[in-house]
Amino acid sequence: MTTILQSASGPQEVINARRTESIDAPHILKLVGSSTKTQFGLVNVVNIIEKAVLAVTLNNDKGDVLAHAAFFDYPNISSVDQAKWESWLSSNYEADKCTPLNSLFLHYFVAKKAFALGSAREIIRTVFNAVPDIHYLFLVLPNEIEPEPALDDLFTAVESRGGEVQHMLYACHRHDHSPVLFVRKARVEDHDDLTPIFNRQSDMLNTTYGGFFLAELIESQNGGNHAIVVEIDGSAVGFMSLSEDIDLELLNACFELNPFHGLHKPHPDDVLEAPTPPPPVEEDLESIKRLSRPNSQLSGGDTATIAAEESSIQVEPAAQSGDSVEPTGSVQPKLSEAHMQSSVASAREDPDAEERLSVVSAHSHTSTSSRKMVSGGKEPTPPPTPDIVVFQPEYKGDLNAFSIQLFCIDERFEMRSIDFLTEAFSLFPDKEYCLLTVPHMVPEFPLLQAFVRVTPRCPSVLPQELYLFSKAGLLESFQVRPTHASDKEAILAVVESIEQKETLMGDLETYIQAKRDQDGTPVQAFTATCHGQVVGVAITRQEEGIEYVRSHYNIEDFIYFNHHRRDEHGHLHHFALNPVVQHWSKHFLKEVLRLAHYTCLYYPVYPASSDQMFEKHSLVTCLNFLVPVRARRQIVYPLEQLGQNAPSHRVTVKQEPYALCHINRKLSLEPKVTINARIVVVGASDVAVSFLSTLVFCPHLRFNNLVLISSNGLPGEHDNTFLSSQECFSQERMAQVSLRTWVNVVRAKMISINRSSKFVWVTGGRKVPYDHLIVCTGEQYYICAPSGADIDYTSSTPESPNAATKRYTGVVPSNVFTINDDYEAAQLKKWVLANFRDTTGKAIVYGSTLDAYSTIQGLHAMGIPGDRLAMVQPPLETGIQCFNNPAIKEACHQAMRSAGVALHEGYYLAQWNDGREAHEVYCASFTSTTKPLKLECSLFVCLEKRTVDHETFKAINDSCLVYDGRLVIDANFHTNDLSIRGAGPLTKYQRKYHAEPWTHANFNSQEVGVALASTMLRLFDPTIDNDPAPPEEPVNLIPLYQEAKAQSCILPGGYHYFNFAKPNLPVPLEAQMAQLDFGRELVTGSTEGEPNYFRIHVNQYSKIETLTCLSAKPFESSNYKCLYNLHERFLNNMVSRFDEGLIPCFYQFFRESWCLAIFHDRFQDFRQEVRELLVMKPSADAVSLEEKVQELISQDLELEQRDRKYLLDEFTNHGTRKLAETRLLSFLSYNYYHLPMYAKPGMV
Repeated sequence: MTTILQSASGPQEVINARRTESIDAPHILKLVGSSTKTQFGLVNVVNIIEKAVLAVTLNNDKGDVLAHAAFFDYPNISSVDQAKWESWLSSNYEADKCTPLNSLFLHYFVAKKAFALGSAREIIRTVFNAVPDIHYLFLVLPNEIEPEPALDDLFTAVESRGGEVQHMLYACHRHDHSPVLFVRKARVEDHDDLTPIFNRQSDMLNTTYGGFFLAELIESQNGGNHAIVVEIDGSAVGFMSLSEDIDLELLNACFELNPFHGLHKPHPDDVLEAPTPPPPVEEDLESIKRLSRPNSQLSGGDTATIAAEESSIQVEPAAQSGDSVEPTGSVQPKLSEAHMQSSVASAREDPDAEERLSVVSAHSHTSTSSRKMVSGGKEPTPPPTPDIVVFQPEYKGDLNAFSIQLFCIDERFEMRSIDFLTEAFSLFPDKEYCLLTVPHMVPEFPLLQAFVRVTPRCPSVLPQELYLFSKAGLLESFQVRPTHASDKEAILAVVESIEQKETLMGDLETYIQAKRDQDGTPVQAFTATCHGQVVGVAITRQEEGIEYVRSHYNIEDFIYFNHHRRDEHGHLHHFALNPVVQHWSKHFLKEVLRLAHYTCLYYPVYPASSDQMFEKHSLVTCLNFLVPVRARRQIVYPLEQLGQNAPSHRVTVKQEPYALCHINRKLSLEPKVTINARIVVVGASDVAVSFLSTLVFCPHLRFNNLVLISSNGLPGEHDNTFLSSQECFSQERMAQVSLRTWVNVVRAKMISINRSSKFVWVTGGRKVPYDHLIVCTGEQYYICAPSGADIDYTSSTPESPNAATKRYTGVVPSNVFTINDDYEAAQLKKWVLANFRDTTGKAIVYGSTLDAYSTIQGLHAMGIPGDRLAMVQPPLETGIQCFNNPAIKEACHQAMRSAGVALHEGYYLAQWNDGREAHEVYCASFTSTTKPLKLECSLFVCLEKRTVDHETFKAINDSCLVYDGRLVIDANFHTNDLSIRGAGPLTKYQRKYHAEPWTHANFNSQEVGVALASTMLRLFDPTIDNDPAPPEEPVNLIPLYQEAKAQSCILPGGYHYFNFAKPNLPVPLEAQMAQLDFGRELVTGSTEGEPNYFRIHVNQYSKIETLTCLSAKPFESSNYKCLYNLHERFLNNMVSRFDEGLIPCFYQFFRESWCLAIFHDRFQDFRQEVRELLVMKPSADAVSLEEKVQELISQDLELEQRDRKYLLDEFTNHGTRKLAETRLLSFLSYNYYHLPMYAKPGMV
């Protein structure tokens, strides 16, 4: 908030208070005076900023820093242990009411002299407003030093308890700057004060109920309805209407209220556990086994066995689509709210899933998407059936809550909104909870920061969010201390119903007995109490793998690593807190950091299939208060070649991938912006994953209602043996993102969209409400329909080419498959192992796509002999083969022939089983322009062509969204409905752009997803300009995406294939090379024999545009992706070296140690820094080097030798070269843990 600050000499400044950043340090140092050093000593300003729980900076409208203050949660006295300052304070000073919850200490203050007094006052007011729980700010100085005048006016000395003290304690009280507000019962005469406040914020009440609605509401108060106001100087500035008229049945149906006993008072007749069912009769055993689900556990409340998804979603008859649909899909709640779920979202896989899965055939044209069979013990839980009776707890007690019906407060006092609650509870003395519901699209306001958000039953059909506040929150007696042995029983009661309580209690026992593990690692445990009752526990160890964490995750987005000692990094293993006091989670974490002497905490989330998650961890209840940390792309090192110059083993060690969550002291008092808008994403494509991951990795935002609708759940949960990769989200990358932590997943398929009511119907008759709908299902392979031609009477293909693209709509035979994701690949793998591998039948792969080649290799790698495999390729529609490289195609075909795989090119599918219907396919017939073909078939895999899924098309078309061969969007992803966006290969641009050939399919899917997320963030992120309406388009141009489009797979023969290319329209390679501006290609190796083929296309500007690799041995494809759009001069003058014959093999060339820095994930940032040096002007009236180059180029495109010499002299003589060298050395030095193979100054 901006205010006007008056200086001592008269001039005014418009100032803004904000949190301090490390880049402010040089400006803060300019404000340091003699009094600063006297009071606070010589301090490292960056270190102060890094470790302060709250650092505030004032700057004017020009960005100049006027003042800075840093506050800690312990005194700045080296002789006082930061974990024990309460006893020091209470024994030496009259400060009995001070606790870690309500106190902060000023460790540093500087200000521009003329504005010092006003700046100090404004900073203190900002601190009290930002942290409502803080009531005291302390300043500790040696006895002989007086506070500087600016602080002396604000801080008063605190009396000592007698005896000599070495330090003076000064206090600043809340009531002098931002006092607790006076609250009273409302009176009718308050109407005139309150009406302007209501009208400024909304005219809805006045329009709906008339001008005197507020007065009538106040006048109608009775025993069950009350109205209270906040009064300042005799005027009402805030209003709250309270009522005990609550529809508990509706709330319990839509929200997870079991942790709060259903908002009922305890009663002896409450039914909290499901009754024991009678023994099943023998004939029902099989059906029960098929339909049963494991009981779930309730965290932080009464134990209940209830399927969250069954009770959370309105079930109505499914829309008739003319096709059979899958069974009802299940809902996988996100892990970050598992502790609030009645049916806990398990962090581990269902161990009984394998037993319940059955290998069945599909009976609809959706084919394998309906088959529930997977492999390797990674099967998702089968969907529950709608008619299963699910236990619901029954509460017989009286109502135990009241609700806030209407609330408004002047924005000047909104940070003290919590002051209403003491008076509110006094009016309902027998009630334990206060409720508040708000629409999803209403931004979170300060009052809600003290409330606990009640988790909706996912997905909830009620268009409101429910918040709850417990009377216990008024006590302000929340304390954290080291755990005592006597706490054990109380802690066991707190964690009784959470997952892996045995691991938690085992670590607690280790702490109680020895305070350290057997290997000597210290263990620390902390207990949270409220009014003397144990309500939470946290257990930590020192982070022993901090080198691995730093090198593999971008923790330096949040901390300045060099200012944190190794022993200040902690690892969070367990954290459990009663849901009633969840709003104190951050304070609990802050206290853990203080008491354990840590500055940072880290918590890993492993994949569901991993055992690591529960060997030393339990699922913590504070995930929503931690920030997710992005994983870093790693260099693939030639370790044997580097020898002793390789990075430390702590950096290169191979660990199971996990997602990392983090909190540090700076973040402990920084609230996230909560966004309750229901954002529903349809389809688990690369675009969807990129979009969702971009949202969840915004550290200052918390999206509460992200929902993914996907028939097969999240990708990355299964090994993909058959499909090629787009090099966007590998299984390891998905584990590092861990969308299951932040996104609710509905395992179902969209069948219709109700645009007027804003919900999506999915299979099983469920509806998923949305505020913003993102459709990015991509394209899928489908079962192509046989043309029906009888090869006994037809020797060639008589039908039109379109006949081959028809979709099969009959009952799909049980041995006919198509593969669209890793789940379906796992289904096929399990079927092959169970029904095909040990037989003598033959498999046919129909298609000429890269996935078809990859599937042939996948089947062969599973032990299927080549003579049992056949690949039948239909004629090419565009004339461009999937490799677009004849040499690679021939090498692949030669490998297939060598393995005995039959290859048939130019054939259309004509018939299965000679036209006879059967449960399985035993033969397949094909026609061509020459002669027909008939093959034995025990397995048929169709990978001929991708197109839009039929149900998706029908849902889009029936909802009147514009569909023109694809879903039509504009340049900002909008469809003709502003609340519905589309992205990915499913879409095409409006015709007004005159860019018919260009679609998202031509671009990198990950980049498209990031761009889609950026348009969504403009609606919600307060740090960027809000964009509620689509921006106007001055010209009709489609956006251009810059990143390369890549693909990789393992081809027949076990050949490793990798390719990236500039986003472009498909053009045959021969035609590309014939263009005048093609550039040139550089090729080493050969595709013959044991291939080691490496091709680089360098464009006319000497930048790498295309790269293709085919090798019998694995290679470092992730390194090669960094070469895209890089000038060849970066690569040690690659072109000239190649022409001189100095590069016999590119594989070896790019394994040399000199180029490893180019593969570093921060190399692009370094390039940008050097670029900024060229743009930077040496002085205000000077010309930058870039401007000089532009001037010379504008005169003549070809620079003469003298011009080049002139530019080189300018680069050298004006200090730019030295600055560039300094940046280079700084880059190598700062990232030395990754790049130790480079020498640094002083080493030689």
